[in-house]
Amino acid sequence: QEKLVEYGGGQVQAGGSLRLSCVVDGRLFGSAALGWFRQAPGKEREVVAAISWSGTNTYYSDSVKGRFTISRENAKSTVYLQMDSLKPEDTATYYCAANKGTYFMMNYYYIRPTEYDYWGQGTQVAVSS
Repeated sequence: QEKLVEYGGGQVQAGGSLRLSCVVDGRLFGSAALGWFRQAPGKEREVVAAISWSGTNTYYSDSVKGRFTISRENAKSTVYLQMDSLKPEDTATYYCAANKGTYFMMNYYYIRPTEYDYWGQGTQVAVSS
């Protein structure tokens, strides 16, 4: 059984919006910091946004700051990535990831792929000019 499953990718024109969802195994969601990463062909996987277990702290890469919003909905064990004002350079496969932390780390977020324990299968986002 997959622990993280992403939804919501697709094709959109520049300037448009998409919302990605990632449903996380409930036993994992309740004690995990979460992140969204992306990987374009020929490029390394890079962090897009991250959110702490508590939900109080968030991080955005400079390339998406002001355009993307990460959030988590505890009742649905889901983390979202709202993507607005999309650009062709946002085209990539997007992955959600979970870092199973401890209570003492509940306000931390993580931005390196190696800091994450579980990954989704990815969802494609294509932005045309």
